Amino acid sequence: MQEVSHIDQPAVYVIDDDKSVRTALVRLLRSASYPAREFASGEGFLRECSTDPPGCLLLDLRLPALSGLDLIEALEQRRSPFGVIVISGRGEIQDGVKAMKLGAVDFLTKPLDERQLLQRVAFALDLSRDRYQKKSEDAALQVRFQTLTPRERQVCDLVSSGLLNKQVASQLGVSEKTVKVHRGRVMSKLAVHSVAELVRFVDRVRVAERHGELRR
Repeated sequence: MQEVSHIDQPAVYVIDDDKSVRTALVRLLRSASYPAREFASGEGFLRECSTDPPGCLLLDLRLPALSGLDLIEALEQRRSPFGVIVISGRGEIQDGVKAMKLGAVDFLTKPLDERQLLQRVAFALDLSRDRYQKKSEDAALQVRFQTLTPRERQVCDLVSSGLLNKQVASQLGVSEKTVKVHRGRVMSKLAVHSVAELVRFVDRVRVAERHGELRR
């Protein structure tokens, strides 16, 4: 098989309680230049590996103790960017569908086609990198948003909801000049240059906040 060059490639983790399966998958992944590690259980993986950076899991659902579905839920709760590919037997397709609903990006049935598997791993890693970048960007936006004072947040919320300066002033019981000053500080702190950019910024922060609440 022709090797594929992957520079600074995130790791691929094989989690399966069958040693022969793990060995075969790790050998295949390394032949394609993917850094690969193997684990016999989900607990071992969570104990030894960080779930924050990009990565890919090749995950068997039928694991002792912590099941594959439980592990996917744990990753979702941690807001991990990992792309999870479920590997299931033909009699486990319903569980594979459940895994997709919980956040897995794909599921493959045994016996595995090597070419298809490597294609899906490449896809999962690309998706994981995108998730990681978005998570990092969202965190940076939230840090900027946290620099606003309570009054600046009020002005930010009202302006981003579509109100004019005089309408914001009326609601807050302050002068329009004061609103303009606060609005200017908001735009500067958030590094936005128009109301449209401000609306997009606030929308993205709110979505990230709601997502974070759901994952707690």
